[in-house]
Amino acid sequence: MGQKVHPYGLRVGYIKPWKARWFAKRDAGTILMEDLKIRSYLKKKLAIAGISSVEIERSSNRLRLRIFAAKPGVIIGRRGQEIDKIKEELAALTKNEIFLDIKEVKIPQIDAQLVAENIVLQLEKRIGFRRAMKKAIQLAMQKGALGIKVQCKGRLGGAEIAREEKYHEGKVPLSTFRADIDYGFAEAFTAYGTIGCKTWIYKGDVLVKKEQEAQKLELEKKFKVVEEEMPKAEVPGAVAPASEVPQHGGTREKTSDASTT
Repeated sequence: MGQKVHPYGLRVGYIKPWKARWFAKRDAGTILMEDLKIRSYLKKKLAIAGISSVEIERSSNRLRLRIFAAKPGVIIGRRGQEIDKIKEELAALTKNEIFLDIKEVKIPQIDAQLVAENIVLQLEKRIGFRRAMKKAIQLAMQKGALGIKVQCKGRLGGAEIAREEKYHEGKVPLSTFRADIDYGFAEAFTAYGTIGCKTWIYKGDVLVKKEQEAQKLELEKKFKVVEEEMPKAEVPGAVAPASEVPQHGGTREKTSDASTT
């Protein structure tokens, strides 16, 4: 199953969030096309910055783009000049008000998309495919990846017959839902033809149940603190508990009726 399904799509809603978060009763197709145009534009325009992924959030007439990049400084520019240009150009693609959030990819060596793009860039510069693949694997394992698999398909080294080459190190459990597997795909357009490169990087397990239990415990603690701090409300007609009823010691005093003689 893990060989046939996209590793990200398989885990959406379990350990991975949706990359486009919006709801539309009508015009879902046009909004989807708008998203695709925005993503392709950002990929082409900011190729130097090393964009890993783009998350899109829509609410009413607002559009928030969260861009994950290896070099966020390239996108921002001096005093935010480059961001303003990007906003102006994106305004031509959509009618919504645009907000940009630039996030840094702290370790690009274990980001699958960036690793695939790096291998592709080397293939286009006529560097040996084996050397490029093995170097990517070595760097990923050094930076803390638990497992990596790299696959290249096409006319490798200018061969007449297209073939497939695979290298892997560590473990990559594709069928395990809790396994955090990052997946990336890129294409190299060489003189001999197109070469596709796929990468799978295993970063460890995400234990959902344990996280949920921890969140529940935190919420319970918060509610307990709130209940202790809140003053007890007096309910009209309520009977006070026996511990709170004042108890008088000794015998009762007999009241003498003044009217009796």
